[in-house]
Amino acid sequence: MLIDRRLFCVGGVAALGSFAFAATKESGYALVAATDRERVLRAAQRYVKETPRTITSFASEKSPGGVHDFYSQADYFWPDPANPDGPYRERDGQSNPDNFVGHRKAMIALSVQMPALTAAWVLTKDRRYGEKAVEHLRAWFVDPATRMNPNLEFAQGVTRGVTGRSYGIIDTLHLVEVARAATFLRGKLLGKDDDAAVTEWFRSYLEWLQTSKKGMTERDAANNHATCWTLQAAEFARLTGDEDVRDDLRVRYKSVLLPNQMGPDGSFPLELNRTKPYSYSIFNLDVMAGVCQSLSRAGDDLFKYTLSDGRGICKGAAFLFPFLEDKTRWPFAKDVEHFDALPVRAPSLLFCGVACKREEYIALWKRLDPDPTDVEIIRNFPIRQPLLWVW
Repeated sequence: MLIDRRLFCVGGVAALGSFAFAATKESGYALVAATDRERVLRAAQRYVKETPRTITSFASEKSPGGVHDFYSQADYFWPDPANPDGPYRERDGQSNPDNFVGHRKAMIALSVQMPALTAAWVLTKDRRYGEKAVEHLRAWFVDPATRMNPNLEFAQGVTRGVTGRSYGIIDTLHLVEVARAATFLRGKLLGKDDDAAVTEWFRSYLEWLQTSKKGMTERDAANNHATCWTLQAAEFARLTGDEDVRDDLRVRYKSVLLPNQMGPDGSFPLELNRTKPYSYSIFNLDVMAGVCQSLSRAGDDLFKYTLSDGRGICKGAAFLFPFLEDKTRWPFAKDVEHFDALPVRAPSLLFCGVACKREEYIALWKRLDPDPTDVEIIRNFPIRQPLLWVW
């Protein structure tokens, strides 16, 4: 049964009861609108009162860049007791609470608020929400006084070590849903000049991702960093209309990400070898499912694509689902941090539930918490408004 999305743009939403798992945009929209309408509107009513704040509001004396340059410190690096005046040393999975996080927090606030406001506008057509979402875009990508420079040269630097690392590119994973939300506003509430400026910002950043040494190193990483690079490139290319890039990324998913990262059983061995195997397994599946959701098209459905040995995104979801449903069944090591805060409402459950026709995934997706408060979980939870992904 298909349900017209217009029913969800006026008044209340009736309970859906059983859901027909036809792999259509309309049915996915109906499901998410019914589940998330009240949640989205509660959030938007709060965020519409807040003033956008960009990285220029949070200066750091530690930053080697300027006021418009994004800066962050490597999460898992700590002072070296054997060499107190030397470069920090890594403790995998253990976040240093003394790190500067002002720019990251500002970007996460953008990624939480702007898509929620856009989703509320999509649901209600109340201009207040859409206009506030546009204010965020202007502040971050248009206004010369507050905009961010379109590169990540100074992300996840190491104190008394390097000023920035390729791994820092994962910080702009939080711009993925912002870019997707912006496409709903263009030609409506986002004016022509602002649209052109926003598009040019993402075009410049996408070029930096593709051509800079840090960008190419991140693209060629072996684990979730490469997956995150791919999702960013996919959505930024979608915003800028670069279908050549998106074609290349479809090939990359099939020939690089899937064969190099997924094991025969559907697990991600490189993530299982980390000190936070549960968190990173969920994170990588979520992002890889986001890649499939972003890049799938008629005649080239990445959810249906499998390698000759059967590996594909549906197999990855089947491997992880039992441990999302019941964490006590997890047979591997517990994460060194934040294990108790998981699982949350993983977007992979929704995307794979619909595409792989697994009703139990959808049922679990509905039950799990969609709005975690643990800062580490939020950092690894980039798709928060699935309404924008099933349109």
